[in-house]
Amino acid sequence: MLNSRIPASGPVDLRPSEHGQCSRLRDALVYARVLVRTPTTVIAAAFCIWIIPASLDAAADDWLQWRGPLGTGISEETGVPQKWSQTENIRWKVKLDGEGNSSPIVVDSKVFITHAPTGSAQRELRCCDRSDGTLLWTKGAEYSEKEITHQTNPLCASSPVSDGERIVAWFGSAGLYCYDLNGEQRWKVETGRVDHIWGYGSSPVIYQNLVLLNFGPGVNSYVAAFSLKDGAEVWRRTFPEQVSSKHEEYRGSWSTPVIMPQGNSETLLLSMPDRLWAVSPLTGEDRWSCGGLSKLLYTSPLIAGDVVVSMAGYNGPAIAVRAEGTGDLTDSKRVWLHEKGNPQRVGSGVVVGEHLYILNEPGIAWCIHIPTGEITWKERLDGASSWSSMTAVDGHLQVTTMKGSTILLQADPTACQVIGINELGEMTRATPAYSNGQIFIRTYQHLYCIEESQ
Repeated sequence: MLNSRIPASGPVDLRPSEHGQCSRLRDALVYARVLVRTPTTVIAAAFCIWIIPASLDAAADDWLQWRGPLGTGISEETGVPQKWSQTENIRWKVKLDGEGNSSPIVVDSKVFITHAPTGSAQRELRCCDRSDGTLLWTKGAEYSEKEITHQTNPLCASSPVSDGERIVAWFGSAGLYCYDLNGEQRWKVETGRVDHIWGYGSSPVIYQNLVLLNFGPGVNSYVAAFSLKDGAEVWRRTFPEQVSSKHEEYRGSWSTPVIMPQGNSETLLLSMPDRLWAVSPLTGEDRWSCGGLSKLLYTSPLIAGDVVVSMAGYNGPAIAVRAEGTGDLTDSKRVWLHEKGNPQRVGSGVVVGEHLYILNEPGIAWCIHIPTGEITWKERLDGASSWSSMTAVDGHLQVTTMKGSTILLQADPTACQVIGINELGEMTRATPAYSNGQIFIRTYQHLYCIEESQ
């Protein structure tokens, strides 16, 4: 069963070290337990990478980045609420003075969001007390120049990221900033101007002692790594087809990169116009790539053992590739290509066993068998569109629609089974965060903490 637990003799402290480096062991353990928790009857040998001792159990507490511990939408949380509304299981909610698409993260006793107040030139990182929502501090930058975006994508669309000691926030054209947990600025980097009619949306990722950023889209696009210690640039590169010729061009990547464990190292996965790229996160050097995508990318790559799935937006193709070898794997290792008949996709899916579950932008959920590419079911949910990403948590799936309804589903590849629908009745395009039995949801009006009433 998906919600079966691995018994543990006690928690192991696998948080980042005092130097802020992410533990490769911690990441491996979280990734391994995710695989172990999926139904054993549907996991082929190729999808199993690690076997771990039952006594090793990393704490399922902090939600340090968009989409959780590994940026894959899989949570180790248990006991999260399954029913809530404006009158039930709301621990607190705080009013926001501006709309936003970025998602909250949780570090110990604090909740963080990026935010742009309505009518203001401020680009902010806000820190709230997780116990009652009290605003503890606000830091950020003022950017008085005009920054173009789309009305559906308010400024400060990028979610923050943390190593447990520092918070990194990308404010688009205003730059990349790093703060400690008390709001003291550690460093800032002038990253350049974002110049695209639809704005930006990719979130930074922390890997070891680096901050990885997919900067763009638009005419100034690139991918870069910066030192987590002082913000110094470590490497930078621009990928073929990444850069637009003008800011009105329908081209670009809003996709947040994902780290993929491969053997004794890790690979940085980047969904870019026309191609999925795999590079060294330490140097940016190529490892492999696979063609078949189109010009617009919103979702993050999805990992299923040694297979990677990348899905284009704007009705573009989806591909799956086996991550074996080097160079161009299009002809030799591409497993399948969905070239036509695809919906618009903004929110990312989640992998459970051999199946991928995703809620597409029109509000139609799909289940895809990853080894074959077969679509096992399609179902319209809730009658609303969605930009939020799917999360596997506490034995089921959760995903939120634009009208503020969070839908709970069984991870069932044979049929779409809705467990429940929880309505807040407010516009949201963010993805919830899960931490210590609580759910944090950012709408256009409020930041919510949802918790089972005692």
